[in-house]
Amino acid sequence: MKRKVACYIRGYNDLNQTDSIKNPSAYGQQTGLESQIRALKDWCTRNQVDDYELFADEGISGAKESRPALNRLMTMVENNKVDQVIVFSFSRFARSTSHLLKGLKTFKEMNTRFISITESIDTNSPLGVALYTILGALAQLEREMIIERVRAGMRNAKAKGIRIGRARKRNSMLIESLLDAGLSFREIAKIARCSHGSVSAQKKEWLNKKNRVEQEKMAKIASEIKDNQIESTVEQMKSMNLSDEMVTKVQEKLENEARDNVRKIQGDLVYETYD
Repeated sequence: MKRKVACYIRGYNDLNQTDSIKNPSAYGQQTGLESQIRALKDWCTRNQVDDYELFADEGISGAKESRPALNRLMTMVENNKVDQVIVFSFSRFARSTSHLLKGLKTFKEMNTRFISITESIDTNSPLGVALYTILGALAQLEREMIIERVRAGMRNAKAKGIRIGRARKRNSMLIESLLDAGLSFREIAKIARCSHGSVSAQKKEWLNKKNRVEQEKMAKIASEIKDNQIESTVEQMKSMNLSDEMVTKVQEKLENEARDNVRKIQGDLVYETYD
C-alpha cells in the first residue's frame, strides 16, 4: 500500500482591509494560510513531490491539541498511511513542547518522516536524529520533575495528616465476622454490599491480624515458662552451692524443654496468608 505525503497548515484566511485596520495585530496573519500553502508547494516542487494531501485547520488556536484536520492526519499516521508529514514551522503543528514530543514520538514509531521548513528540520537527517535525542532528554527531565512534584505534594499532605487515596467504605468488622463464619466470597460480598476484591483485601488483613495475635500469644507463653520455671530453678540450684558448670547444664536442659512445650502448645496450626 502506497503511503501519502501529508502537508499540514494552521492559521487564518485573508482579512479584508477594514478588518486589518480595526485589528492591526491580525495583519501579521492576514496571509497565514496562503503563505504556508505557497511555501509547502514550493518545497514539494523542489523535492519532486507531486502527490500530496493538504490538511488545513483554519482559525483554530495552536494551543488546542485537538483539531479536526490534525486529528485526521494523526489517525492516518497511526494507521500507517502517511510516509511524510511536512509543516511550515513547529508552531503551526504544536505550541507546547509536550504536544510536539507526543507527535514526534508517534512519527518515529510509525517510521514517518517529519519536516519543518522554517526550522530546516528533517527527522531523517543527522540533525533530526539529534533533535529526537535532545527532545527525548527534555521529556524525561519533565517527567522526573512532575514525579518529584507529586511526591513532594504527597509528603506535605501526609505531614499535615491528610489521607492519601480513596476512603475505605467496606464494613471491615462485618466482613471479618462473615469470614469467621465460613461464608463464601460471593455470599459475603452480597451481604456486605461490596466487591469480591474488597472481601479479598479484608481477608488478608484479617489473617495477618490473627497471625500477629497468635505470635504475641506464643511469645507470652514462652516468656512465662522461661521466667517462672528456669529462673526459679536456677536460683534454687545456686542456693545449693552447686558448681557453675552444673547450673549451666541444667539451665540449657530447661530452656530446651521450654521450647518443646511452646511447640506442643502451638501444635501444627498454620494460617493461610493468601486467598
